[in-house]
Amino acid sequence: MLAMDIRVVGYAHPDAQRLIAEVQQEYIVRYGSTDATPIDPTEFDAPFGLFAVGYDADGGAVSTGAWRAREGSEDGLADGDAEIKRMYTVPAARGQGLARRMLRFLEREAQRAGRLRMVLETGTEQPEALALYAAEGYLPVRKFGIYRDEEQSVCLAKPLPAGPADGVPADAVLAGAAGRVVVAAARTA
Repeated sequence: MLAMDIRVVGYAHPDAQRLIAEVQQEYIVRYGSTDATPIDPTEFDAPFGLFAVGYDADGGAVSTGAWRAREGSEDGLADGDAEIKRMYTVPAARGQGLARRMLRFLEREAQRAGRLRMVLETGTEQPEALALYAAEGYLPVRKFGIYRDEEQSVCLAKPLPAGPADGVPADAVLAGAAGRVVVAAARTA
């Protein structure tokens, strides 16, 4: 299994931008065009979102994932939703569980931020993504977003458990150097 260090870097970080460009090229291959979903980079700023990049042991950016707060102002969405965006793993690093680790990281961080449910839009031309989300407990929901009328669009959701993520008190999460998220071990008496 490939080691991966997940760092919260922000949407404008050069590694994030490079991986976003790569995933957009992947969309062209699979769907014939880039993802035109409106994105405001500030939507990924804490406390209403985050943008993360996963780095391999050599410091190479190999994976990305993000979430942004969404509310019930649009069909298919509910107050407290966290929408997953820009999940991507470079081809050379696929099949090693990196996307699953990134997904679980995003879920924990959204839960820590008080979000109630993860939602996402993917497509039929991404069978590996559909398999990952199904294995992680995501279920179909009413379509939302600009592709809701597209036959290839698939919208999924997963409720987040109430309370601290993974049994770690919310105050045990510290911002580490270089934007890394460090989970401090809670002391017991």
